[in-house]
Amino acid sequence: MIKLFRFLKPYAISVAAVLVLLFFQSLAELYLPTLLSDIVDTGIVKGDTQYIISVGGLMLLVAAGGAVCTVLASFLSAKTATGFGKNLRSRVFSQVESYSLHEFDKIGTASLITRTTNDITQIQQVLIMIMRMMVSAPMMAIGGIIMAVSKDATLSLVFIVVLPLLAAAIFIIVKKSIPLFRSMQIKLDKLNLVLRENLTGIRVIRAFNRLDHEKKRFNEANRDLTCTAIKVNKLMAVMMPIMMLMMNFTTIAIVWFGGIRIDHGDMQVGDMMAFIQYAMQIMFSLIMVSMMFVMIPRAEASAVRINEVLGTAPEIKDTAKVKRADSKKGFVEFNNVTFSYPGAEQPAISNISFSAGPGEVIAIIGGTGSGKSTMLSLIPRFFDIDSGSILVNGVDVREMSQESLRAKIGFVPQKAVLFTGTIADNIRFGKEDATDETVKRAAETAQATEFIANMKDGFDSVIAQGGTNISGGQKQRLSIARALVRKPEIYVFDDTFSALDFKTDARLRIALKKEIKDSTVLIVAHRVSTVMDADRILVMDDGVIAGIGNHKELLKTCTVYREIVSSQLSEEEIA
Repeated sequence: MIKLFRFLKPYAISVAAVLVLLFFQSLAELYLPTLLSDIVDTGIVKGDTQYIISVGGLMLLVAAGGAVCTVLASFLSAKTATGFGKNLRSRVFSQVESYSLHEFDKIGTASLITRTTNDITQIQQVLIMIMRMMVSAPMMAIGGIIMAVSKDATLSLVFIVVLPLLAAAIFIIVKKSIPLFRSMQIKLDKLNLVLRENLTGIRVIRAFNRLDHEKKRFNEANRDLTCTAIKVNKLMAVMMPIMMLMMNFTTIAIVWFGGIRIDHGDMQVGDMMAFIQYAMQIMFSLIMVSMMFVMIPRAEASAVRINEVLGTAPEIKDTAKVKRADSKKGFVEFNNVTFSYPGAEQPAISNISFSAGPGEVIAIIGGTGSGKSTMLSLIPRFFDIDSGSILVNGVDVREMSQESLRAKIGFVPQKAVLFTGTIADNIRFGKEDATDETVKRAAETAQATEFIANMKDGFDSVIAQGGTNISGGQKQRLSIARALVRKPEIYVFDDTFSALDFKTDARLRIALKKEIKDSTVLIVAHRVSTVMDADRILVMDDGVIAGIGNHKELLKTCTVYREIVSSQLSEEEIA
């Protein structure tokens, strides 16, 4: 957890101010029992009303000063802790944004959400308590012991018996609770995972009538977390009665032995009252520390999880000396590329070689699992290849910065992803400063204008989270418009046209030809009708290229392509 405190650097002045304020607050609280003993021993015993009023007035001033310091320290500590949480959350989010897809799969989306929210909140709350309690508690405890010894060193021997017992009780309870707190965060991950799957997959769950099964799954995860939380809280519940019991026995011991010393003339009544106050301050300081120990184990578990996120170096990162790829535009070249997914026994694609240039349309077709989408995901460098090279504009993608590489690509994924906001906002996601005219033109080319015009607010119509208020085909067309508005050098369509009907597909491809005539186009498709007009078709089979050529050439030379065509088209259409 100490590693994370480096994010407190911008708030160094506030932290220093909190320490100073808490120091003066502690001095004020330690000085008050001494003033009280003076009133009892001098004012009350001698009946000096004026002395009582003057010292009482001083007590009020000291108490008011202590209250002001407490309020200011609370304000600054809260401000510092929330700022720390903001900085840490921003750093974690930035780190996660730099992850490759492998790191996402390794840690898990549900766990990353928990770490960015709940785990950071745990540390933020502990930081407030550290600055409010853990800083002032030692001051109060040490100051209280010094003042108690100065009042009566003999009576202070009571603490030699009490404090070790109290410390031992706290240590035992905390030691048992740490593993449970770590387990709680893991079980919270599990609960979030189940809940997230239920919310995102609600249509499938209802369609297959699995509501009862999912309720059972959620209840099991919820019960598991609850049982662990109950165990922890039982341990923590034991702590407070032990504290109060020891504090009350300490008071009894002080009154008992203090009364004997007063009877022998070795101690004044006011000193005994002050001694009791100092004893309470010492004990309350230990209670404050014990409250810290309740939260620190869980925060420590959270800190380990956050450090894991911050310490996970992205596998895909920019090289120290990036190269610019501006000498040519729109050229893509695969040279003997082989790639395997992490943990896979066999490569997803092997020895892939082809090239594409501006004005060319390269289509990729093949059976399910043949490596079509994998090939396209390697161009924007979502994964790094095992061997070979991928060149964009004559430069290896591993030698380019990821930002400049992806700025050259208009990527339309297989699964259309839209964001909350208006239709115009989603199209402008491709180019933030796109004009209204450019947005409308992109939508028109993507054959989206018709359904947008039928919506209540047109381009200002709001898209729900995940685009659930529009159809699959409409989402796909907006995804295409988002890529078109960017006007990139390279277009990558990953099975983009599968959600469209044949009529819309045909109109869209005709409109696309005018817009993308100067760019390189790579299309993955399952439909023969989508790829048959391409300049070249790559036929994939079990991760290797089974054939390259145009439609007519492949019908003559490639068995795999003939099988695909015959399964989709009639003999008249093939002819």
